[in-house]
Amino acid sequence: MNMILAVILLALGLLILWKCAELLVAGAVGLAERLGISPLIVGLTVVAMGTSAPEAAASIAAVLKEAGGDLAIGNVYGSNIANLALVGGLIAMINPLQVRKLTLQREIPVMFAAELLLLPLLITGRLSRSNAIVLLAVFTGLIALTAYSASKQGASRSQLEAVEAAKPKTHSMLACLILILIGLVGLAAGAKMTVEGAVFIGRRAGLSEAVIGLTIIAFGTSLPELVTCVVAALKGHHDISVGNLVGSNIFNALLVVGAAGVVSPFDVSNRFAGGVDFWIMILVSVAFTLAIILGRRIVSRLSGAILFCSYLAYLAYLFIIAKAA
Repeated sequence: MNMILAVILLALGLLILWKCAELLVAGAVGLAERLGISPLIVGLTVVAMGTSAPEAAASIAAVLKEAGGDLAIGNVYGSNIANLALVGGLIAMINPLQVRKLTLQREIPVMFAAELLLLPLLITGRLSRSNAIVLLAVFTGLIALTAYSASKQGASRSQLEAVEAAKPKTHSMLACLILILIGLVGLAAGAKMTVEGAVFIGRRAGLSEAVIGLTIIAFGTSLPELVTCVVAALKGHHDISVGNLVGSNIFNALLVVGAAGVVSPFDVSNRFAGGVDFWIMILVSVAFTLAIILGRRIVSRLSGAILFCSYLAYLAYLFIIAKAA
């Protein structure tokens, strides 16, 4: 492979990831509408899972390569940091984010628990298949609880939600399933191209696979969250934006890492086994939560700018460390 081909693979892979994630989300949301799931639950689960699909595909593709553990976990850590600092900061600057009290009390603590659960499972420097199964079991439990919550919510749906649910559905059930299938297949292909191109370019530039995963791939696989949240913010759908960001971080920690570990147990370097990058992810989550609390459940434009600048500072730190190494 030469540099020109690597750049083409990276660009085309990211484009396929982005477009196929949109197809997957469209199909999943349409299917959810057909099944009568409320918009809020869709934002926290179906949309978040759909936009986390690129992270899952890229991380699984990474662990199938030799010494791909750092790339896989770096992708997850980097995506979680990018979701809250980069994407969260940008959309707050566009339109201050309003957060429901229940989200602050329930979903955000679950996000912290999911991220912190990675510490004891990765502290040895290896994610075994049994530990990966633990992550998937926790994820399955959360989905079951969410489904139960959705069924309870259905009995007390507001009049506005009932009107929305009564609107004609855009896609048939078959069309939704086809969109989901195309999205999944395209994500797998796009992930392979992205990993191949990014690793080659990063190595030629002298970057470690850890830095590649934390930057190039993490940003590329966060594009679906960015696009979805920006569109939702412009339309004033704050629940979708916040639910997508928080839900994606939960799914990245549980589903993405768990799925990658089940496919192929992998080793990680010290920086990911409770090292600095792990705690930066936790600190960004704390900063995002503090912005919500201090703003009385509103992430202001100022808070958004601070979050965005913190992401730029993190990128600068990564490249300074990379050069020093």
